[in-house]
Amino acid sequence: MSKWLRSGRRRDICFLLAAAEDGELRGQQVKSRLESHYDDRLEPKSFYGSLSALVDAGFVEKRTEGLHDVYALTDGGAQRVQDHYAWVRDCLEDE
Repeated sequence: MSKWLRSGRRRDICFLLAAAEDGELRGQQVKSRLESHYDDRLEPKSFYGSLSALVDAGFVEKRTEGLHDVYALTDGGAQRVQDHYAWVRDCLEDE
């Protein structure tokens, strides 16, 4: 497993981006969806640090649209999500 998947938050961010209707989300949309799922508030510095780490690693791309930063998976990020999904599915099928 690559190092980026060891963080549940980074992994969840990638899954949210993979599931996005048009393949991308504003940063605040990702943060709100995670907070809703975790039922807890995320510190902005920590959350955006996770996003930046994914961008720096080449798994997520960032572009600016007006006042907002918009994020999407790169091909490499999408492949990692698919690989992880297949692994989880295989683990559950073995039960």
